[in-house]
Amino acid sequence: MDAMEFFRQSAGQWRSQRTTHHLAFRRAENGDSSISVEALEKDDPRVIEICTMHEVDPATAIGGAYVSWQGSMEWDRDAEGHSGTTVFALVPDDASGRSGQLLRERGYAEIVPVIGRFELDENNNLNLVTDYETMSAVEQFWFMGPNLRLRASTVTRFGGLSTAAFCAEVRQTEAAADSEPLKADQLYSSLGW
Repeated sequence: MDAMEFFRQSAGQWRSQRTTHHLAFRRAENGDSSISVEALEKDDPRVIEICTMHEVDPATAIGGAYVSWQGSMEWDRDAEGHSGTTVFALVPDDASGRSGQLLRERGYAEIVPVIGRFELDENNNLNLVTDYETMSAVEQFWFMGPNLRLRASTVTRFGGLSTAAFCAEVRQTEAAADSEPLKADQLYSSLGW
């Protein structure tokens, strides 16, 4: 498997349940979101555009993804919640496509174009590391099955303030796309556990 295959496995509609731990405040908050992932081939104009923006030769990219999301967190003060879109492009270190540069239109921790690193580990978990001007983010994605993806992330700000988050993401079928978030017992039942 290479990183582009991981992105292809991630394509579709997902319902995400998230818990974020604000370590400096010793508090946690929950949230949920709807996430759409579209795998992009290397000749997609959006991949070419993001490479050009970062002054990277588009011919070196193996593809990428377009991601959009709409969600809310427990502490949100506005009714609009959290929504957005971003484009990723993968530029591998070598022919294996298992590590390299991840070009982002919009970062995870800061809303700026940024170049991070991607690597698939020995268990085919996708690890992303991104350093920004004022912080660093580490994300890990892995599949527990074809329709259950888990995600963990940490953000370390210069000065030591950090957050950690864990997400369980369930692929949505057409019938489930407009339904309420699954409760734990419903989730286990839908997965056959």
